[in-house]
Amino acid sequence: MEKPVPSTEKPGLSDYLAAERTFLAWIRTGLALMGFGFVVARFGLFLQQVQAFHALAPQQGYGLSLWFGTSLIAAGVILNVFAGFHHVNLIKKLDSGETPRSQPTAQALALAIFLAVVGLAMAVYLVSIRA
Repeated sequence: MEKPVPSTEKPGLSDYLAAERTFLAWIRTGLALMGFGFVVARFGLFLQQVQAFHALAPQQGYGLSLWFGTSLIAAGVILNVFAGFHHVNLIKKLDSGETPRSQPTAQALALAIFLAVVGLAMAVYLVSIRA
């Protein structure tokens, strides 16, 4: 791996603003994950209330929605922490005059895979409670 070569040009205001926009987009994504996780976690409670309203005896405890929701909330928190560290490192590189290399981050790839697995597990769970 090559080390970034220090540039003689100072980064412009547009570079800092682009870094800020990217950071804010990651923060919004993390907040959306946490909000969606909260909704998923409360989904089991909603199903229990619907059964109680229809005077049905609860056949299943919908506890898995709590775990799925909690995992999504945790993913949002972890995403926000990684976004903060990445932003601070990027600003330090810009301040030192280094040209940051554009490459996909491992955190973004890990998050995409994690969300795909959680989404698949939620789909299997929803199909299994319908049967």
